[in-house]
Amino acid sequence: MSTATSTDPQSPAQNIADSHALIRVHGARVNNLKDVSVEIPKRRLTVFTGVSGSGKSSLVFNTIAAESQRLINETYSAFVQGFMPTPARPEVDVLEGLTTAIIVDQQRMGADPRSTVGTATDANAMLRILFSRLGKPHIGPPSAYSFNTASVRASGAITVERGNKKAVKATFNRTGGMCTRCEGRGTVSDIDLTQLYDDSKSLAEGAFTIPGWKSDSFWTVRVYAESGFLDPDKPIREFSEKEMRDFLHREPTKVKVEGVNLTYEGLIPKIQKSMLSKDKEALQPHIRAFVERAVTFTTCPECDGTRLSEGARSSKIGRISIADACAMEIRDLAAWVRGIEEPSVAPLLTALQQTLDSFVEIGLGYLALDRPAGTLSGGEAQRVKMVRHLGSSLTDTTYVFDEPTTGLHPHDISRMNNLLLRLRDKGNTVLVVEHKPQTIAIADHVVDLGPGAGSAGGTVCFEGTVEGLRSGGTVTGRHFDDRAAVKETVRGPSGALEIRGATSHNLQSVDVDIPLGVLCVVTGVAGSGKSSLVHGSIPSGEGVVSVDQGAIKGSRRSNPATYTGLLDPIRKAFAKVNGVKPALFSANSEGACPTCNGVGVVYTDLAMMAGVAIPCEECEGKRFQASVLEYHLGGRDISEVLAMSVSEAEEFFAEGEARTPAAHRILQRLADVGLGYLSLGQPLTTLSGGERQRLRLATHMAEKGGVYVLDEPTTGLHLADVEQLLGLLDRLVDSGKSVVVVEHHPAVMAHADWIIDLGPGAGHDGGRIVFEGTPADLVAARSTLTGEHLAAYVGS
Repeated sequence: MSTATSTDPQSPAQNIADSHALIRVHGARVNNLKDVSVEIPKRRLTVFTGVSGSGKSSLVFNTIAAESQRLINETYSAFVQGFMPTPARPEVDVLEGLTTAIIVDQQRMGADPRSTVGTATDANAMLRILFSRLGKPHIGPPSAYSFNTASVRASGAITVERGNKKAVKATFNRTGGMCTRCEGRGTVSDIDLTQLYDDSKSLAEGAFTIPGWKSDSFWTVRVYAESGFLDPDKPIREFSEKEMRDFLHREPTKVKVEGVNLTYEGLIPKIQKSMLSKDKEALQPHIRAFVERAVTFTTCPECDGTRLSEGARSSKIGRISIADACAMEIRDLAAWVRGIEEPSVAPLLTALQQTLDSFVEIGLGYLALDRPAGTLSGGEAQRVKMVRHLGSSLTDTTYVFDEPTTGLHPHDISRMNNLLLRLRDKGNTVLVVEHKPQTIAIADHVVDLGPGAGSAGGTVCFEGTVEGLRSGGTVTGRHFDDRAAVKETVRGPSGALEIRGATSHNLQSVDVDIPLGVLCVVTGVAGSGKSSLVHGSIPSGEGVVSVDQGAIKGSRRSNPATYTGLLDPIRKAFAKVNGVKPALFSANSEGACPTCNGVGVVYTDLAMMAGVAIPCEECEGKRFQASVLEYHLGGRDISEVLAMSVSEAEEFFAEGEARTPAAHRILQRLADVGLGYLSLGQPLTTLSGGERQRLRLATHMAEKGGVYVLDEPTTGLHLADVEQLLGLLDRLVDSGKSVVVVEHHPAVMAHADWIIDLGPGAGHDGGRIVFEGTPADLVAARSTLTGEHLAAYVGS
């Protein structure tokens, strides 16, 4: 028997297959990209860097990853595609060599009150199966341990349409684990009725104290007064028991008020539907203040906050119920699972063990599975999403990360770097958008975009190795080895904010004085209790302005001008000069183009195919009626003003006919936070993460507060932008404000007047103050992990 062997290393088949070693992008024009062309090596770690707004996300997420996902979606049937997102093909001439893309971004997890760390991963599902097999007493299938599943019982007759139609009796039972009192939320809300009405007055005398409820309103006050269920002239405190029940709890009922058909509903369900069911952050400020006054959330007394029914809590493995297991820190839960020896569920235990160990490995061992998903920071949410990929056997896949070191202490960054290298070493292509020098340094390939942001960016300034970047002369290269020095002299405090006995989350009866009138940085490893101390213990009353990392609410109609309130003074200035109504100068109101309704484009939905957006032919994308564009202010129409950058607009509204002090003040704040390049009408959906946070900061700077609390303001900022941020923080302090910053960035720590370091570890190993003092003292002492890393950073 003979065998044929091929010894020619240059065989055509081998050459052709191995030639696909690059992802080729040519002529990318998404957002601000200017015909960008790059060649990215496969099975390597490539880091994309550049100033905030330079086009990194446009290239990585909106071009490469978006096209990969679009092509994968096209492999499904038209029926399945109809249920999937349908992104359009990115604006790019050539895109070759793509592999399946797995995107791990910083989008916050859904803030649904029933969503937890356990439900957002596979951990809870596996735990439920485990308890349904081993729990004593046995109470039912896995759904009996789920706080998202209610118990259902039904019986009745059903008709079976087979041969002779015949009605048969049927019963249906489903055992769920949901607590009936709180419906799986863990908390119950009580409405303070004294905040809704003054019971010493009658409805006719204006008893309601709810914002916006005017005495002549058909839909609110008059439907109660003229419904016939209540005596409008009797003080509410004198209502009979039936009247009080109708007033507060009556089911929706059709009534006639002056010949108009309206729906009467009890006051409590009406308030719950109109105000309490909405996202609090999306409410108008005065409505939000009312809701915070009128509603109190307390732990459910029936399930003690576990969300589970009594039956689910009674079933145990050893002495542990599923509620106890979900409340454990994940590293402790992993140790408990490791101790279970039961051959009948061995595959399940192995899979659960791997998932829990991945949490610990990625630095999230301090979390518990019952932690609400909406309370995770952006960095924590991204790492939770990483958990399902760590043990994956997939290779030749493209993993796309958006600043994976966000929220990580310098001590934890090396652990994250090792995970990225592990994914690469399994034969995957890893694309990372990042600013931290520690992560850029491990890259096999670097793509630096810039040179500036917005319209001044969108080009590739450098492509090559890390050493080449250092000597390349780009903004990133020049700042790569920057090291801030510890301040020789620090400001003295003008007072102190006393916190005593703080026990929120993992804090262990912390007593601390936060100095006022200075730049105070609160630091510590991830999970040490920083946010619990700052956001949970500093009273959020008058004078405290808190700027967190919450997502900006807004549609494609929202832009910096509408979000900051800048459009209001601009519209009034146009109206005053031209003698017309301000509403004409809003693309969301009377001035909107009737063809596109003020959007500027006309959308055509093509079902399972990508929708098509064509610029509106009538307004040519300007969003306004032609008649509105005839009105001018300082020689510009409203569409031309919205097309200006912040810097241009700042000059425009500073003097001459267009001089508008209210608009100029807002524009100055936007320029102060480094957003001078943004155009006023740019949709919020196109802004990068760093741009969105600075936009929030600029908006909050208008609030009259003495204490500013900032949550990791360097998130999404380039090394060069951090210097500008430090200048802004200094100006705030020098103007008499107190600034408290939760931060890991060594440059911000070195620049602080006072440092409060929490730790020494995360979860129950943290929650204590391990250092208080100046940065110089922390560097000299090197008594904590933060001190060691800061000393190494400043070269001490």
